[in-house]
Amino acid sequence: AVGIGAEQAGNGECVPGFQEKKYQVEYNGGFQKDQPLLQVLFDDCAGNEDVAFEVSNPDFLIDENLNLVAQGDVVSSGAVLFIHGLSPHADDMAQVDVVGAPAWSPHTTKEIVAVDQEPASRLRRSLLAPPMYVIENQRSPIPRTIGKIIPNELRADHTFRLTGMGADEDPVGVFSINRYTGEVSVSRSLDREVIPIYRLQVSTVDMSGYLVEGPVALEISVIDQNDNRPIFTELRYSGEVLEGSPTGTTVMTMTAVDADDPNTDNAVLRYNIMRQSPDKPSPNMFYIDPERGHIVTVISPSLLDRETLPTTTYELEIVAKDMAGSEVGLIGTATATITITDRNDHAPEFTHSLFQAIVDEGSTGVVVNLTVDDRDDPATGAWRAVYSIINGDPNQSFEITTNPDNNEGMLSVIKPLDYERTAYHTLLIKVENEEQLVPDVGYGPSSTATVTVTVQDVNEGPIFYPDPMVVTKEENISVGSFVALLNATDPDNLQNQNVRYAVLRDPAGWLNVHPERGAVNTTAVLDRESPFVHNNQYTAVFMAYDNGHPPATGTGTLVITLQDVNDNAPYVYPSVVRVCEDAKELNVFTLAGRDRDISPNGEPFKIELAKQNGLDKTWRATRINSTHSQVMLLHSLKRANYQLPLVVADSGEPSLSSNTEVKVQVCTCKKNRMDCNGVGSLRSGLLPLLITTITILLSTLSL
Repeated sequence: AVGIGAEQAGNGECVPGFQEKKYQVEYNGGFQKDQPLLQVLFDDCAGNEDVAFEVSNPDFLIDENLNLVAQGDVVSSGAVLFIHGLSPHADDMAQVDVVGAPAWSPHTTKEIVAVDQEPASRLRRSLLAPPMYVIENQRSPIPRTIGKIIPNELRADHTFRLTGMGADEDPVGVFSINRYTGEVSVSRSLDREVIPIYRLQVSTVDMSGYLVEGPVALEISVIDQNDNRPIFTELRYSGEVLEGSPTGTTVMTMTAVDADDPNTDNAVLRYNIMRQSPDKPSPNMFYIDPERGHIVTVISPSLLDRETLPTTTYELEIVAKDMAGSEVGLIGTATATITITDRNDHAPEFTHSLFQAIVDEGSTGVVVNLTVDDRDDPATGAWRAVYSIINGDPNQSFEITTNPDNNEGMLSVIKPLDYERTAYHTLLIKVENEEQLVPDVGYGPSSTATVTVTVQDVNEGPIFYPDPMVVTKEENISVGSFVALLNATDPDNLQNQNVRYAVLRDPAGWLNVHPERGAVNTTAVLDRESPFVHNNQYTAVFMAYDNGHPPATGTGTLVITLQDVNDNAPYVYPSVVRVCEDAKELNVFTLAGRDRDISPNGEPFKIELAKQNGLDKTWRATRINSTHSQVMLLHSLKRANYQLPLVVADSGEPSLSSNTEVKVQVCTCKKNRMDCNGVGSLRSGLLPLLITTITILLSTLSL
């Protein structure tokens, strides 16, 4: 085996990569297993550590002595082998020509054997298109040869043709082929992150353009260079860890990506914490898994105490480096902010064991604010206080709530206190947190406090009993009649005070009250039908006042239920009706009885014709129900207005009646039209009149 052409720098310095780019080996019918064929010259100028080689034919490998050896007995090796050498410091390709090897080999080439356009028994001859490799980002010399297509036989009138992506398809012109030699060249610098593999077809044609060999597939792979630095998926990460968490607690995960080839170290990332701020109590409070990016706690649980740490927020500068973290790797950075969150490891404590308050009797509202200390994080359930009264409030006269702004307990009186009953109250108050305390912490004596409330005496107004006072009286009782005896007492039973009475509100002016005894009498007739009476009840308000300093007043209500007396005569409705002059037409109307009194002094009503000679020859009154009667015209009358005298009586004992007249308009009726012109009426149809009459009847029935 021989090497051809050494790689040298113009100034004699080491150039990383294969020191010889092309090699030759003789083919003698095949290669035996583990037989060294040749030794390649590779130097990454850094000691050749972590160098990896890949041979285009997987039946061969480069051993630890840089020898090309067969992994098994190989009969068909192919005419060309390509060797890819890669280390953290070098990335290069070399070519091995197998002299005398058969042109066709299933182990080293991708080929297509197809039927020619001639008889089916003739097979198209094959081309050898070995896979080719181009390192991305290559500069001069451009263009450069990257490989060669080997025909089965090439006559002078045959030429090579290259088609597909990168040749005659977008991106056009990246690759070209020498028509006569089959050498494939790249014309520009490539970017593996844009297109990692180009798949083309190569063939040979004759002078007339007819296909001679192929097409066969040609695959050109772009070899990655470490030209992309790691990028974190976020510029700033945020995480939380509970104070007192065990060592090794996961806080968050940092994630970076690298656009380079994931099958190479170019995209193998390693994470590291470069800086922690602040660096107290330890510069190494956290650790990041170099491969997975998990940030975990290193500090002991006892030191991870939010209340003793210099800050509750720590910032970490995180670096991700490719090339598996080697010195030549590219880096990307991001910031991780870690907040130490609170747990409820401090019980709230009252600032004083005794609080005092003074309150006027009869008043309500906040009387004292109770203050507490809690070292936990404000605005969290571990800090927010919950107060409760655990003793001293049997009547539930007090209430304690939490002021959301300052966490103080606001003790309020919700039921007015009575000085005469109890002048002093002693309450026992307990404070807790919204969240439960951690198991090793409990509430101590400082979580309870005593509150003494002193009630100050205030001159209270007299109190009426009962309030309201309800009595029943008949209407129309004589003026000066007794109605009720008011009862108001002074709650200040420790003081000797007199109570006097006065009328505060008497809408109808029917009542007066004796200023000392509280006796209520009438000053006018009580009328159930008065507009001041609602639902048979009349309401008046009285005032009682004492002779204290200053005087205090109280009010009480008197409700008088008035019983009805038959003192209102009934009347009929409507007062004007219409009929037709011809008794064969509309000659009936309906009248309703009404009364301001109520049962039994109202309905049923009796509506009758007045006692006048001959009246019953023209009209007839017939009772329909307890409130309505029907009046019928018995014979035709001339067009005119008539006054029909009637008598209507109620059912009271004794009964009241009234004499009344109904104006009857007798009109001309033709073709369902009623003409009342000349009798003081407008024209109207018979049907609307009938509807109006029925409507009146229904409305009065509903009453």
